[in-house]
Amino acid sequence: MKAITQKRRAVRHGAVAIAIAGALIALAGCSGTTSASGDSGGKVSGTLNVLVPSAAGSDAGFKAVNAAFQKKYPDAKIVFTTVPTNNWASVESSRLSAGNVDVLVASPIETPSYVPAGSESFDAKAADAGTFVDLSNESFMKNWTPTVIDALKYKGKDYSVPTGLSYYTGVFYNKDLFAKHGLQVPTTWSEFVALSDKLKAAGVTPLGIGGKDSWPAGLTMLAAVQGAYPTQSDKADLAEQLWKQKAKLTDPKLVDILSKVDTMYGYAEQNFAGVAYSDVPSLFANGSVAMTPDGTWNQTTIDAAVAGKFSYGYFPIPTSDNAADNATLGGKVEIRLSATTASKNKTAALAYLDFFSQPENYKLFIADAGFAPAQAGIASTPFLDSIKDYTKSFSLAWDNIWTANANAGPAAKFPFNYVGVAPLGTGTPESAATAAQKDWSAAF
Repeated sequence: MKAITQKRRAVRHGAVAIAIAGALIALAGCSGTTSASGDSGGKVSGTLNVLVPSAAGSDAGFKAVNAAFQKKYPDAKIVFTTVPTNNWASVESSRLSAGNVDVLVASPIETPSYVPAGSESFDAKAADAGTFVDLSNESFMKNWTPTVIDALKYKGKDYSVPTGLSYYTGVFYNKDLFAKHGLQVPTTWSEFVALSDKLKAAGVTPLGIGGKDSWPAGLTMLAAVQGAYPTQSDKADLAEQLWKQKAKLTDPKLVDILSKVDTMYGYAEQNFAGVAYSDVPSLFANGSVAMTPDGTWNQTTIDAAVAGKFSYGYFPIPTSDNAADNATLGGKVEIRLSATTASKNKTAALAYLDFFSQPENYKLFIADAGFAPAQAGIASTPFLDSIKDYTKSFSLAWDNIWTANANAGPAAKFPFNYVGVAPLGTGTPESAATAAQKDWSAAF
């Protein structure tokens, strides 16, 4: 999974745009605003159409939940459809337009008021058209971690149930190498730099970065933003200041983010700009690098590569000199389930979301999906348990806060121009920031 993504997209083009426009017109005509609580009673029976984007882990988790659901409700028949991620946008719009889906993955994201109209996602437009059932008053929503639910609200309402979390502002580290060199997990930037310098002096490359794919190098940037703006509100305020042009990417604090990226690049393996992301787990496993910036989603790959040769762990890259700023991992909510107001079987749809939300059933999903639980008290893997001190409260990472400007140039895409810093690019932190500010200013 790629963390450096544009979470919110502008209006789609070509055939997909036409399909979406048609779907929204249809939805506006047939969708009601019936409350969820009014449809949750009655016998659970009939056909229930569930539509999700395909991934091996989550598919297995859903199948386990589906089997348990049908055992409890033998008069219900689940028609479970998975769709390749690349085809999701067109399939979602066509199925909603046809009105033949009851539960599906939807992620309405509120576009900040300071962002010009036209940047809303399809799911946001669909929510505005009354497509998804408002779940705000459903009792099962209380089963989920409050900070996660708060992060998913759309215009103050709950339209979706989370399935899990991933975190990606930290590093996997080789515990045996740390012990050999007398190193402790650092909690401040100064400690991280001192630790990395000690490793380098001992002939050990501190960081393994898959720069060839570009986005893995961007994880260092996301970690630097997390340390400088540790809370979700901090990052939201920064985004607003940039959009309102009250802050510049050349301001000292913002340039310092790229300076920290530059420092981390200096601790990476030689020629890391040509190393593929898929090659880094083997570098880590053979002891060539002591740490690797990565997401928790890749833990099973790391584990298979290490194959028990040594112990490893995971900690937030501490990019602030205030340890408290480095205590929380930035992350994202994985796929989210919504019920449609046009559903022909709303009773079963709401029963399904209720069933999925019950801890004993959610455990079935988590056992296979590989996500961190979005409920308290759910036993997860030993690895995820080992990082629970960093995930007590949920905080979206920067790339899930930032709304890209389609009118801005490429240097301002993220907008921290990590790809402009050598050796990914050719510049210094200062020149990369200047290029980003130039491209950003040109959009207004």
